[in-house]
Amino acid sequence: MKKICLLLANGFEAVEASVFTDVIGWNELEGDGSTKLFTVGTRNQLKCTWNFTVIPEIHIEDLNVDEFDAVAIPGGFEEAGFYEDAYSEVFLDVIRKFDRQGKIIASICVGSLPIGKSGVLHNRNATTYNLNNQIRQKQLQEFGVNVIKDKDIVVDKNIITSYNPSTAFPVAFKLLEMLTSKENTNKVKKLMGFIK
Repeated sequence: MKKICLLLANGFEAVEASVFTDVIGWNELEGDGSTKLFTVGTRNQLKCTWNFTVIPEIHIEDLNVDEFDAVAIPGGFEEAGFYEDAYSEVFLDVIRKFDRQGKIIASICVGSLPIGKSGVLHNRNATTYNLNNQIRQKQLQEFGVNVIKDKDIVVDKNIITSYNPSTAFPVAFKLLEMLTSKENTNKVKKLMGFIK
């Protein structure tokens, strides 16, 4: 069984987290059954960007990276306190541990910014939120990242980044494909109605 850590900071965007729970969940029940997702949070109770409350299964302090095959990081809003948690040393250290072991790191939108801040994207290709005067892309570049501005999803070895919430399902499917296979992912896509 391949285990996925859904790493949640306070102020995360619920829709960006939910695609991982759905795609991995569909695979667990209807795909090849080889994946299971666990929510991991920086607090015992997290408030999403739009005031939705979530109780994670595992507190970040109790996370054992060795037990997981991948980490998924949804983005969030500064106004909701996302960066306060996502830029914390404990959050950044989890990212570093996954990268040191060559495990998959998948992010949506500004979920790539803590990956950049952790240092693991230095001199590597990635992207992040692309609208609003490209402020977030400039921030990612300041972390020494080669920002690819004309692609909605960028994969550099074990790291997947994307540029806005519209890429959420494609990122989750890419993660599933990297964990299982293209054939299995297409089966799940078809069952979920993404392929006719």
